[in-house]
Amino acid sequence: MNAESDERAPGSPRDGEAELGSRAPEFIKARRGLHLSWQVGVFIVGLAVIGAGILMLVFPGPGWLVIFAGMAIWATEFVWAQIVLRWTKRKVTEAAQRALDPKVRRRNITLTVIGVVIIAALLGWYLWNFGIVMPWKIDE
Repeated sequence: MNAESDERAPGSPRDGEAELGSRAPEFIKARRGLHLSWQVGVFIVGLAVIGAGILMLVFPGPGWLVIFAGMAIWATEFVWAQIVLRWTKRKVTEAAQRALDPKVRRRNITLTVIGVVIIAALLGWYLWNFGIVMPWKIDE
């Protein structure tokens, strides 16, 4: 492998990415017990945030956003979480670029318009046949 090569070792940072590893302050990393306590604390906080995000998938709230925030908390301390977060960011970026492709956008807009027209036609048919009945006048 020469210096001009574009190949990278697995897990090595790309341009603009930070190195893998703990981002704890140096005085914490210098003491093994303190660093282990720090990691346990980061793990518990990240787990709580991810748990809240999972609850928000069922109940109202930005579930996926909170889950990714919990992963970002874990990524401040754990290499495995940093790798998962980098992979996720890369996949989301690729999906966004594919979605902005003019052919895909045109197809999505066409399908949306067709769906809106079908829903409007069904709603118009329903209102033509049954009219608007307010919930408090159902017995009448």
